[in-house]
Amino acid sequence: MPTYAFRCPRCGEFEVRRPMAESACDATCPDCALPATRVFGAPALRGLDPTVRRALDAGARSAESPQVVTSVPGRSRRATPLSTDPRHARLPRP
Repeated sequence: MPTYAFRCPRCGEFEVRRPMAESACDATCPDCALPATRVFGAPALRGLDPTVRRALDAGARSAESPQVVTSVPGRSRRATPLSTDPRHARLPRP
């Protein structure tokens, strides 16, 4: 069951567990019974694959100050090997 966060103007934040069908329903503060507004936060990303998490973290780190690169990442500096097969010479070239 999802947990929804609400903010009471007097008491502060509190959480309510309820079914998704009731996500749009209003909530009252459990301490003072004043109406509370819903607080939207970041989703829980704990269940992500570690490689996806690393990519998201790297993207977040580089959002403010991207790294300067001197070459295209993931490319080898070696030249593409040329084929000696005569059939390759007849292929259309770009």
